[in-house]
Amino acid sequence: MAVPKPEELKNLRESFRAKKQACFILGASGETGKELLAEILKQQIFSTVTLIGRRKLVLEEPLNSSVKQEVVDFEKLDESAAAFQGHDVGFCCLGTTRGKAGAAGFVRVDRDYVQHSAELAKAGGCRHFVLQSSKGADVSSSFLYLRVKGEAEARVEAVGFDRCSIFRPGVLLCDRRESRSGEWVTRKVLGAVAYVCPTLYSVPTVTVARAMVNNVVMPGPDNKKVEILENAGIHALGDVK
Repeated sequence: MAVPKPEELKNLRESFRAKKQACFILGASGETGKELLAEILKQQIFSTVTLIGRRKLVLEEPLNSSVKQEVVDFEKLDESAAAFQGHDVGFCCLGTTRGKAGAAGFVRVDRDYVQHSAELAKAGGCRHFVLQSSKGADVSSSFLYLRVKGEAEARVEAVGFDRCSIFRPGVLLCDRRESRSGEWVTRKVLGAVAYVCPTLYSVPTVTVARAMVNNVVMPGPDNKKVEILENAGIHALGDVK
């Protein structure tokens, strides 16, 4: 994927903005999702933005009139099919952890909820689906986390969007408010590694969010409906402002 220069990206944003498209965000309460919402509002490239989640979010900054919130029950998602209608682009940052939800709960959120949401989005007219996955995602992995992420990717691809962009970031660097065992130490160590080798194992959530938004305004790859951005590619695209 060729990374556009800042002036080229500016022109792409203006052209995209003129189309007055609508998008939704799944997982806007998470670290990447919050950065994604902030970046979308900063660039003002969508006419409407819908946050789809289990509850309404109380955000630090007051939302403008272009942002709507839809509360859904992911266990009964078909009952909220209307929430997925009328969007051109869908961003999915859904995710939990095995420690927080248990193994079965992790699979349900990170794979099943993602798949069901993608199916409803496609049925509702969504043409471009952007999925946050993980570095190392692989349906054949012996590790539950990476296997489930790989299965989620495969199931979203099978939905058949006109364009599907899969992001595989490394360890996400952010100031997480919710404390998770071992994460603080991991982030500190990887933060030091990132100083020497910035694209190797980790990536800031703000970089992932900016890369997602930049990706959306760019034309898709020729003759390919699915594109996968690995950690280094996310850095390259997300560093363009």
